[in-house]
Amino acid sequence: MDFKLTEEHLMIRDAARDFAKTELLPGVIERDEKQEFPAEQIKKMGELGFLGMMASPEYGGGGMDTISYVLAMEEISKIDASASVVMSVNNSLVCWGLDTYGSEEQKQKYLSKLTTGEKLGAFCLSEPEAGSDATSQRTTAIDKGDHYILNGTKNWITNGNSADFYLVIAQTDKEKKHKGINAFIVEKGWEGFEIGPKEQKLGIRGSDTHSLNFNDVKVPKENRIGEDGFGFKFAMKTLSGGRIGIAAQALGIAAGAYELAKEYSKQRKAFGTEICNHQAIAFKLADMHTQIEAARHLVMKAAWDKDQGENYDLSGAMAKLHASQTAMDVTVEAVQVHGGNGYVKEYHVERLMRDAKITQIYEGTSEIQKIVISRSILKS
Repeated sequence: MDFKLTEEHLMIRDAARDFAKTELLPGVIERDEKQEFPAEQIKKMGELGFLGMMASPEYGGGGMDTISYVLAMEEISKIDASASVVMSVNNSLVCWGLDTYGSEEQKQKYLSKLTTGEKLGAFCLSEPEAGSDATSQRTTAIDKGDHYILNGTKNWITNGNSADFYLVIAQTDKEKKHKGINAFIVEKGWEGFEIGPKEQKLGIRGSDTHSLNFNDVKVPKENRIGEDGFGFKFAMKTLSGGRIGIAAQALGIAAGAYELAKEYSKQRKAFGTEICNHQAIAFKLADMHTQIEAARHLVMKAAWDKDQGENYDLSGAMAKLHASQTAMDVTVEAVQVHGGNGYVKEYHVERLMRDAKITQIYEGTSEIQKIVISRSILKS
């Protein structure tokens, strides 16, 4: 076992940390208040290679391992979870999905633009009545020979209005149930494709979350990903890797809140001494640090499994389950350490607490992770 990071890993981590502090931290509170998408910052992230880290270099990607990706995700998430979810979706769900399962034509046409940030991607699975139950797709794609006709609604889509290319999961043959589901690449601006209003959210308010409507949208046959009926497997395989990205996001949110709380505890005085010298606060910090380290090891193990070609369904689910709970626990305690100041926006921890909650919900709720984990362990 080797717990040391390579020189390359350290360089990537430090580059992400520097970018987060210099480019994302200024204005992060204002973007949250105004629900403003960090367009300029996301463009710079693309130029620096943060939006296609694991994709093949021949299509403009970084060709990096998953460990590099989660290290960068953690650092970005410490400062701005709204920016990191854009990074997660583009890397884990869109670029990885196309790089792994897309045709050569699809990679040349779409992937090469997504990896550099020239274009942004979105992953469209959830529906008004199909969130955790991904098999119950109401969106339909009727086979018309050389094209499909797409109809339906998708909800809670990250990058909903900012994306250029959308990976849409739809039902082609209801009789075949999950084996009749397909995945399609849909371009913004196609006739019949409408973007709904922006969601008013508790956290990650800078990210662009919309519902999408498809009304007789004509999708060329060559835009289907994989063989007929491959869509459900595509979605599950892609989400399995996506959970590692969200686990890293949750880890970053927790770590960011912990670092702020620790620093504050060394400055704030009560009863004649810095509050870190009071056991009540010192023990909180000890618990926070321990939870974060446990989450970090789970996230790294899941990333390592993926890089080694091992099955990472179980390790990814455990990482997301524990890291998202850690994000909630640590951010709540970070607010408590800050006292009244923790309830004030300028100290950042209240935003991190709001941002933490979604990590227990999207890309598979904590309850779904427990289903994945229990099924896996009961097989053995």
